[in-house]
Amino acid sequence: MMKMPLYDPNDPYAVDLETRLVEIQAGMHARDLDLYLASRIRTMSFVLDAFVPWRSFMVIPAEGLPTVFTFVIDSARLLSETWLDEDHVRGYFGASGADQIEVIQYFIEDELGITKGRLGYESGMATYTAEGWMTHYEYERFRDALPGFEFVNAHDIVDQASLIKDEGTINRFREAGRIVDAGHKAAREAIENGGWKGMTETELAGIAALAMRREGSVSEWNFAGLNEISSGWRTGLGACTPPTTKEFAAGEALMFDLHAMFKLALGDHSHNYLIAPASERQRWHADNFVACVQFVADSYKAGATPGDLITECGRFAEERGCSDYILPGVEHGIGLFGDEWRVGASMDVPIPYWTDPDHVYQENEMVILAMQYAAPEDEVGFRYENPIVIKKDGCELTSKYPLAIEEIE
Repeated sequence: MMKMPLYDPNDPYAVDLETRLVEIQAGMHARDLDLYLASRIRTMSFVLDAFVPWRSFMVIPAEGLPTVFTFVIDSARLLSETWLDEDHVRGYFGASGADQIEVIQYFIEDELGITKGRLGYESGMATYTAEGWMTHYEYERFRDALPGFEFVNAHDIVDQASLIKDEGTINRFREAGRIVDAGHKAAREAIENGGWKGMTETELAGIAALAMRREGSVSEWNFAGLNEISSGWRTGLGACTPPTTKEFAAGEALMFDLHAMFKLALGDHSHNYLIAPASERQRWHADNFVACVQFVADSYKAGATPGDLITECGRFAEERGCSDYILPGVEHGIGLFGDEWRVGASMDVPIPYWTDPDHVYQENEMVILAMQYAAPEDEVGFRYENPIVIKKDGCELTSKYPLAIEEIE
């Protein structure tokens, strides 16, 4: 009979998978769930410790090991990378009796021997597409296939179990941050001394990607354009700037938002520049943005709340006369691949699936310090993102790239 993998305390990137499963199953017992049917990417990453990009489902029983069902073309690769054995990694495909609904139905009823009870599943909403919530069609099909079960939305069990990061996970984020910094170093070298002339946003994105791949990144994982690069008027558009073939030009702002992935941990850091000659107005905007980011970074600590940070940042920006340009919000959630939205785990919030302004940060919780500055009338904008680890009296920035907006000749 298969056993859980042993935790290796000598491996700086090791995670305790047994503890993760125990905590999920404890949450199931507290909710009187007989099964948990997972569909989100973040749940797969957290439990399987492997990259699961295809539509997949995972059945977690109240006792025992999980079994994952993925598209058959990727099942062998997933088996080679996760800790589960071949009995617990299975493929589905489009044939009678072999599609994802029927194979899971047969597995639950015939192999697990469970025909009725309470079944937890994952449903909700987010701001990006690739969350992995169970669709309405999938819900109807599973409900019809498993008529003896009461379906209970229970994703907060996993959200709670994954909220506080262990040392191995934090170390993975630190390494992902180091890799992103290597990408920024390569980007800086590519544009300095007039290197930016004739260069396009897409070319710069590729230069940074190659540098990060050489350092060990396996993906530019971001769902909004991989490495997001913008220049000139495009920097003032907001928080999604997939690169285009626009060429850089003198007197413009540059925004480089780079992404790397190391052992499912997500590196994400944005850095900004001004190409000479920068105007006084551009410099004023740039100095305001750097000051606001530094203010927020200095304000993070255990016991603080998102509401406090947003309010304090607003006051600080008002004092500097730039509050009209700072977009509301200072963060978004972050975790292993697929976990890039929720802050906290509670469902008792003013607006479901949005950040609870009264959420109290805890030590070793992680968020992305994310701030946006947009002055479209001046054709300039800036972005800052950096995964941070909440500490007792502050926070740790996983990307160490200096906070500054340089003027590039």
